[in-house]
Amino acid sequence: MVDAVRSVEAEKLINRVALYLKNNQVVSPPPWAMFAKTSVAREEPPRNPDWWFIRAASILRKLYVRGPLGVSRMRKFYGGRHRVGMAPPYFAKGSGAVVRKILQQLENAGLVSTVPKKGRAITPKGIKVLEQAAKTLTQAK
Repeated sequence: MVDAVRSVEAEKLINRVALYLKNNQVVSPPPWAMFAKTSVAREEPPRNPDWWFIRAASILRKLYVRGPLGVSRMRKFYGGRHRVGMAPPYFAKGSGAVVRKILQQLENAGLVSTVPKKGRAITPKGIKVLEQAAKTLTQAK
């Protein structure tokens, strides 16, 4: 059987799962989320008011595609080019607090579980959420 989650365009799937997470109140942004930057490399916080849900859906998809991941490896995915004045730019990791808090919320919702010495992995409930979203996207074509 063809993997539905991998065959669907990532951005559309993430937006669909983010809508599910928001409507079902699976995750909720903490009070500091509207002020927080997502990386040292960013100059301002995200402008999209639903960025917390989009990041949570992205993290859920990353766990599905790449297997058990820890906060440190996740930070690498969400980092970027840090430009420091006249010095040459270099890579800076993304915010660990954002990734950690989202993983904790997804774990409390039962979509993610902890794997000792490896980080967090997606649960069958999380896989079901992603596959249902992918299925609706393929049927909409």
